[in-house]
Amino acid sequence: MIAKHASPAVKKAWYPLFLDLSASRCLVVGAGRVGCRKIDALLRGGVGEILVLDTAWPAMQETWTAGLQQAMTAGRAVFCQRQFRAQDVNGCALVFAATGDRKVNAAVTAAARERGIPCNSADAPYAGDFMTPARVDAGDICLALCTGGESPALSARIRREVAAWLGERYDGLCRLMGCLRPLVLALGHDSEHNGELFRRIVQSPLAECLAQRDREASERLLRELLPQELHPNIAELLDESV
Repeated sequence: MIAKHASPAVKKAWYPLFLDLSASRCLVVGAGRVGCRKIDALLRGGVGEILVLDTAWPAMQETWTAGLQQAMTAGRAVFCQRQFRAQDVNGCALVFAATGDRKVNAAVTAAARERGIPCNSADAPYAGDFMTPARVDAGDICLALCTGGESPALSARIRREVAAWLGERYDGLCRLMGCLRPLVLALGHDSEHNGELFRRIVQSPLAECLAQRDREASERLLRELLPQELHPNIAELLDESV
C-alpha cells in the first residue's frame, strides 16, 4: 500500500500573485538550509526587513549565503538566537515556518493564522496559507511555477527547462513594451484600440529581432506597427531594448 502524504480530502485551489514587500517585515523561523532558501527568495523579492529566529547560532552560520550576510550587515535581516514566541508574528506581512521540528512549525502556523497573517509551512504545505513557487528570472520577466505541493523537485526541473528555453528571448521586448506603454496611453485612444496594438506588437517577429540585436529589422517592424505619431520615438525605444 502506498502511504499518502498529509493533504486535504479536497485539494486546495491556489491563487497566484506577485507581492510588493519593499515596505514590509517578514518572519522566518528556522535558519537551516530550508530557511535560508526562504530568506534568499525574500531578499531577491525586495523585502524590507526579515526577522530570523533559530535556536542554533554556530550551525546556522554554515548555511548563510553572501546575500544573507550582506542583508544582516545592512540591517535588512535581523537574527535572534532563541525559541519562537507567538507574538513574534505581530506586524509581519508573511511568516515562514521552516524548522526541522513539526511541533514548532505547527505553533508558528497557528500563531500566524490566529492573527490573520499568511504563513508558509515548509514541512506541511497544506497546513499553511501559501506556497513559495520555483522562480525563473529573465531580465524584467519573472515566472513562478508550482505543482500544488505535490513535487517541489518537479517544479525545480521545470524551472531549469523553462530558464534554458527563455534565456534572453523576450527580455528586449519586455523592456521595449515597458517604455512604449506610457507613450501609447498618452495618445488618448480607448483600451480596445491600445490592446489591439499591443497584441500586434507581441505577436510580431519583433522579439526575435531584438534578441538577435538586429536594429535595422526592429526599426522596420516598429515603423509598420506603430502609429505615425510615435515614429519619432523609435530610435529611443530601440536604444533601451537592443
